[in-house]
Amino acid sequence: MPEHTGSAPASALPLAGITVLDLTRALAGPYATALLSDLGATITKVESIKGGDSTRGWPPFEGDHSLYYDSTNRGKSSIALDFYSAEGQALLKRMALASDVVIENFRPGVMADLGLDPEALRAEKPGLVVASVSGFGATGPLSQTAGLDQVAQGMSGLMSVTGHDAENVYRVGIPVIDIFSGIFTAVGILASLVDRERTGTGHTVSTSLLEAALAISVFQGQRFLSTGVVPEPQGNDHPVLAPYGVFATADIPVIIAVGNEKQWRDLCELVGDASLADDPQLATGKLRTEHRAELKERLESLLAARTGLDWVEAFRAARIPTGPIYNYAQVFDDAQVKHLDMVQHVTRADGSDLPLLRGPLSIDGVAPSIRKAPPALGEDTRAVLERLGLTEGQVQGLLDSGVVAALDGSTARGSARDGAGG
Repeated sequence: MPEHTGSAPASALPLAGITVLDLTRALAGPYATALLSDLGATITKVESIKGGDSTRGWPPFEGDHSLYYDSTNRGKSSIALDFYSAEGQALLKRMALASDVVIENFRPGVMADLGLDPEALRAEKPGLVVASVSGFGATGPLSQTAGLDQVAQGMSGLMSVTGHDAENVYRVGIPVIDIFSGIFTAVGILASLVDRERTGTGHTVSTSLLEAALAISVFQGQRFLSTGVVPEPQGNDHPVLAPYGVFATADIPVIIAVGNEKQWRDLCELVGDASLADDPQLATGKLRTEHRAELKERLESLLAARTGLDWVEAFRAARIPTGPIYNYAQVFDDAQVKHLDMVQHVTRADGSDLPLLRGPLSIDGVAPSIRKAPPALGEDTRAVLERLGLTEGQVQGLLDSGVVAALDGSTARGSARDGAGG
C-alpha cells in the first residue's frame, strides 16, 4: 500500500484499549491527548460545567464553533462536571481509577485539593500513569505562577534568538512551547506505559513549559553553556551555516539551505559562478558564515536571472535543499501536501462539516483516521457515565442535581464564548 493512503482501524492502532482521563485545557495538554488519540487511545475529556475548556471561547470562530479548540480536540469524548462539588470529585476519582492514564495541567497542588493526589490514586491502582504539565515546574519559586506559551518563549531565550536584531525580537508564530510540552508529555506517558508492562507499576511523569522551552534550545543553549557567548538573532539566516536562509530571486524569495561542501559546490555551479567555490574567503562553512552578508549579495545578484520557482525546481533536481515560502492557502494547494492526505473531514454533532489536520504519524505506512469530531461541551456525558457503570436513573439524578451536564453543541459553545468575553 502506498504511504499515507487508507486508514488504520482503531483496533489495529498501538494504543487501542488504553483509556485516558484528560483533565487538561488550553493547548499543551490537549495536544498531548490528541496525539494519544491518533494512536488509538480512548480519551475522555473532563470539562468544567461552567463553560468547559477555556479555548472554546477563543477565536477564530466558525459560527459558535471555536476553531482553536477544534484544532487539538479531535478523537475525544466530553463530559461536563462540577469539579468542586463532593459528588463531582467522587466521580472524578471513580473515572481516574477506571483509566490507564490521567493527565492534568492544573496549578501544582490542585490535584490533591480535588482528591486526586497521584500517590493516593496509585495506592488503589498501582498501574495508573499520571501525567502533569505546568508552567514552571512542580516546585521552586515560580511553581505557583501562571505560565503561558509566550512567557516561556521569552524566559527561555527563544525570543532572544528570533528576529532581525536584539532590539527587534519576536515570538514564534505558533505556540511552539505549548506544542512541544504536549509532545514531551505524550512521550513520557508512552514510556510509562511500556515500563508498566514490565513492572506492573505506573509512574507520575511531569514537565513544564519552561523545561520544554529550554530542552529545545539545543545548540543555542549549549553555545552559551560551553563558551559563555550569548546567541543573537540572525533574522532568516541560519545561526551557524551559510548559505542557509531566504534569498531574493527575479520575483519571489526562496529558501536555500546548504548543509555540506558538495551542496555548496553544486550550488555555485548551478547559479553560474563556479569560482565562488574557489574563493578562499568562502572555502569552509565557518568562513562562509563569517562572510554571510557578502556571500548573500553575490548569490542574489546571480539568482536575479531566474524566477524563484525556476530556481526551486533546479535546486531540487540537484538535491540542494530548497523551497518556496508559502502562505496557508498555498500550503494546502501544494502537490506534496495533498499527497500526504493531511486533511480529513469529520462531522460535528450538529451535522456541520469540519476539515481537520490529522496527526503526523503513520503506522506501517497508513495514517490513522480521525475517529471522532471535537466534541461539544458535555456531548458524551451520558455515554461516559454509562460506561463507568452508572444506571440510567443514577445518571439522570446527577444531571438533575447539577453535578454533571449534557449540553448540545450550540448551548455549550455559546456559553463558553460568552463567558470568556469573546
